[in-house]
Amino acid sequence: MNKQQQRVDQAITEGTRRLLARAADNRSVSLDSLLPRVRATVEKYLLKHDPNATGEAISAFVDTLHADDLCLAIACQHSDQAAWSDLIQGYTATVRSAARAASPNAELANDLADSIWGELHGLKTRDDGQPAGKLAYYSGAGSLGGWLRAVVGQLAIDRHRREARLVHTEDDADFDRLAREGDTEEDARIFHTTANPEDELVTNLAAATVEKALARALSELDDEDRLLVKLYYFDGLRLHEAGVVLGFHEATASRRLTRIHADVRKRVEKLLTSEHGWTQTEATRSLSEVAASLQMELEPLLTGAPETMLEDARTGGGSVAV
Repeated sequence: MNKQQQRVDQAITEGTRRLLARAADNRSVSLDSLLPRVRATVEKYLLKHDPNATGEAISAFVDTLHADDLCLAIACQHSDQAAWSDLIQGYTATVRSAARAASPNAELANDLADSIWGELHGLKTRDDGQPAGKLAYYSGAGSLGGWLRAVVGQLAIDRHRREARLVHTEDDADFDRLAREGDTEEDARIFHTTANPEDELVTNLAAATVEKALARALSELDDEDRLLVKLYYFDGLRLHEAGVVLGFHEATASRRLTRIHADVRKRVEKLLTSEHGWTQTEATRSLSEVAASLQMELEPLLTGAPETMLEDARTGGGSVAV
């Protein structure tokens, strides 16, 4: 073993020890159980792109992994019944929300959501006798909730392919191959390839959920606030022009729009957490990440636009593509 490999192994081992220490509940997962998963994650997301990464870079990367989520996933793999109960109780709402976003109707959404637990546990057995479940692929690089939404999306794609009498996919390589071989415009749309299909699925599902929550939040505004949003964002009026239509001064329109930003963002976060099973952290982070790619592109409403942004918007107009 050369010196670089020794530094890599040492950094991974020390980082894994810290990961176990910072988990609020490590589920009695051992260092030996966790090390292979952390090493695979480091190789996939860091060393693959930077084979000569320093020990400091490796340590910093390992410190970003989701400790509690990773310990929960590994405990479930080891058939820890308490861990399974916590997983199901904690993420059923997340799974059902993702299934609704990925399915054309309620019946198929329910069927998809019900099937996820068997897929996570493993419907087949590996050579070592352990269940060959999808939890073995959770890396800890993203939140467990986000990863579960990606798994639901992948299962929905698998179902679509089976119904089209095409092969069932099991890994990213097959995803990419099927995407390239897609023989219809629909195939090309559904199987658009990216460098990381898991991240693409997460983004698409999150965007659909946020967009629906935003549309609902806007629909629940009172008539005058909703009209102000329409005039400013959709009709392209400047604030002083929207104020003239509504019968108040530009400064009043600016203050009212700032208040609408806060109200809408708060309402969207509440919908995501209470009805879709997202954590507050996921909701807050995803609003910013998804805002730029929303079809409605009302980014300021989701990113808490400060008054300086409103000033910039006033000088350049408030037109928003829809």
